[in-house]
Amino acid sequence: MAAESTAQAPAPPHFVLAPLAAHGHVIPMVDLAGLLAAHGARASLVTTPLNATWLRGVAGKAARERLPLEIVELPFSPAVAGLPPDYQSADKLSENEQFTPFVKAMRGLDAPFEVYVSALERRPSCIIFDWCNTWAARVARSLGIPRLFFHGPSCFYSLCDFNAVVHGLYEQIVADDEQDMNYVVPGMPVRVTVTKGTVPGFYNAPGCEALRDEAIEAMLAADGVVVNTFLDLEAQFVAFYEAALGKPVWTLGPLCLHNRDDEAMASTDQRAITAWLDKQATGSVVYVGFGSVLRKLPKHLFEVGHGLEDSGKPFLWVVKESELASSRPEMQEWLEEFMSRTATRGLVVRGWAPQVAILSHRAVGGFLTHCGWNSLLEAIAHGVPVATWPHFSDQFANEQLAVDVLGVGVPIGVTAPVSVLNDESMTVDRGDVARAVSALMDGGGEEAGERRRKAKEYGEKARRAMAKGGSSYENVMRLIARFTQTGLE
Repeated sequence: MAAESTAQAPAPPHFVLAPLAAHGHVIPMVDLAGLLAAHGARASLVTTPLNATWLRGVAGKAARERLPLEIVELPFSPAVAGLPPDYQSADKLSENEQFTPFVKAMRGLDAPFEVYVSALERRPSCIIFDWCNTWAARVARSLGIPRLFFHGPSCFYSLCDFNAVVHGLYEQIVADDEQDMNYVVPGMPVRVTVTKGTVPGFYNAPGCEALRDEAIEAMLAADGVVVNTFLDLEAQFVAFYEAALGKPVWTLGPLCLHNRDDEAMASTDQRAITAWLDKQATGSVVYVGFGSVLRKLPKHLFEVGHGLEDSGKPFLWVVKESELASSRPEMQEWLEEFMSRTATRGLVVRGWAPQVAILSHRAVGGFLTHCGWNSLLEAIAHGVPVATWPHFSDQFANEQLAVDVLGVGVPIGVTAPVSVLNDESMTVDRGDVARAVSALMDGGGEEAGERRRKAKEYGEKARRAMAKGGSSYENVMRLIARFTQTGLE
């Protein structure tokens, strides 16, 4: 009788994820960790203590508890950058000048991160670090652990950014005094133009050169990249990006389809949203939200509100608590009057709202968005066309993708970036808002109908990509198998 085999099945791979401490970066990384865990991998996510507290609370606690996702708190002191102790997430920042000190302070996470990784019983199979988190890449490199970088924006944007770097477009634009001149981004499969203000890049501001160089170095030294997109949406850009990088590009999205936050809609605070949406006609409501970081001044909120009112369309508008907190009493009074005046066809949500669940509701037929990739991809994944109002960073490239390439968006008409927080410039008024919303929601218009058709088609393709046998599903399985068997070569 043959001797019984003593060989054991390989242990499941352990992925450690290190997102930038900002809600827009944490949420897709949490969804990625949950997706890996759902397919049998071990997944740990490291973040700052207050960010971890937020994550366990408002961002879908019930959904996280269903999966063996480990949230690891790394000690973090914003005081080293002269920031208040609760400024442990970019969403807490109140002034634009605080961003660079905050990112630099986060470099101090490298020591506690190395302590955590070194104390693990078994070395992690892979560290997936946010493109901005060079501290995590340094630890992975020093310990000889394979590493992938996660770039939050679209592959379209990432390819634009990479080509701008390798072809010297940044230097050309910086040396030019012309603000409105259009520059063609080289190496793209479609024609893409940028201006001095909309050139891609997260660290383009003066004083951020060292941060940018560090991030690019870490990116080029990584073993591959994970992107929150799917092949049926960005196949040509994925192929060009993979060729340009010379390393694997793993498309695993839309990650939001893995996290169905139905529990959030069922919570006490959100039942009013569901009840209101249930009363609206199918596809009649425009959803209005501008992401987690961007804050609009009272005069901006005033114009958005009047634009929604003038459009004559049903709307669901999310206003942040931070925006209301900075408002004068007269603005608070105006908002109350506005809500009363538009109560028959509008709903204003103060604070946080379950965006994925809202976009999946049958009543929502359009989305006025700042074009952050999370928001744009969530709309596409649920077949919802968009009105695009980019503000900074990757958002102008994402707008070009939505409007010019995919055909699912109508632009509001901005051409220049604004500051992230408390921007004083006013380039959009109520007339622009009303026109964009009307164009987006015009049920009888041929262009609007075509946008809806394309959005619905991409939504169906997104669901197929994430379903068993789909491109993203298979990529997840290949990624897990790659690290389970041999590691990354």
